Amino acid sequence: MRRCLLLLLLCIAPLRAQTRELDISPDVGWVDSGIDLQVGDTVKVEASGTLQYANAKQSNGPEGLPRSFTDLVRVMPLNDAGRGALIGRIGESVAARPILLGANGSHQARVAGRLFLAVNQPSSDTVTGSYHVQLKRTAAAATAKADAEVKAPNFPQNLLDSLPKRVTDPNGAPGDRVNFILIGSEEQVQAALKAAGWVVVDRTRTETVLRGVLASLSKEAYVTLPMSELQLFGRAQDFGYAQADPLRVVASRHHFRLWKAPFQLEGRLVWAGAGTHDIGFERDQRNNGVTHKIDPATDGERDYIRESLEQTGMVSKAMYLTPADPVTTAKTATGGEFHSDGRTAVIYLAD
Repeated sequence: MRRCLLLLLLCIAPLRAQTRELDISPDVGWVDSGIDLQVGDTVKVEASGTLQYANAKQSNGPEGLPRSFTDLVRVMPLNDAGRGALIGRIGESVAARPILLGANGSHQARVAGRLFLAVNQPSSDTVTGSYHVQLKRTAAAATAKADAEVKAPNFPQNLLDSLPKRVTDPNGAPGDRVNFILIGSEEQVQAALKAAGWVVVDRTRTETVLRGVLASLSKEAYVTLPMSELQLFGRAQDFGYAQADPLRVVASRHHFRLWKAPFQLEGRLVWAGAGTHDIGFERDQRNNGVTHKIDPATDGERDYIRESLEQTGMVSKAMYLTPADPVTTAKTATGGEFHSDGRTAVIYLAD
């Protein structure tokens, strides 16, 4: 009996804890750690070694260089961390947000997936050195399963069809497609978006001045650039959110507008959103001014918004629904063309 128990414990031990050692070079991008995390698992990191950047006065360890003003013009995976810091992410999704690990960091997984490691730096940097990293994964404590799966009310087809399919500019010209719906309280919406790395952007009634942005490489300046007001349900957006694309230059921004719907779903607030991905600038065909150029494949931004929220572990259910007479190709209010499969993402936020 004792021998059987010992064998059982030996079999269970690898599931409860796992260690791994590897070397991380700064010029190879994301490195597969070989460790799979489940929700609630904790990974502890101990890293050593130094890097020397060609244009830095001092070397640095896994905690990275102290942030400076020049970091504003650098395109790094994790803009809030110093150059040269050891960072990680869970999964290979483009919406997976990097996390700072440093020399002695730890992270508890909100989503399941493979852990990847990298050095926080622009791809064009010249650097020597490497880090030696020790990883220890500890499995989440066993918890009792819920009596039943999370139950979320179905989103009725007639309710979906009652939503306006497109937003309009102040003059009534149709624009972006309404391509996602959030279901949850205002507090849930704000908490989930903050956890996903989205930043609240002020709206403006005047045309946004882009000349300053065109002359600047500051990623922060572009992310927080105010959004013009668009209309849905007879009013301007309640919120505007944006997020920088860490792999591109200043002219790339994920963003969306959000409106509280004039109805609820079984007592839960419903939010209608229109999301697009800025990929540059173009001529505004209404007035020959300068405006944002969006990626015409707008489904990519819809899916990115969904994935970014799922990465937080704060989504209880998500699906795609197709409204009657869906919009599959059209032009924005500024004249840019876009296309879609016509589906709408419906995302339920967890209590």
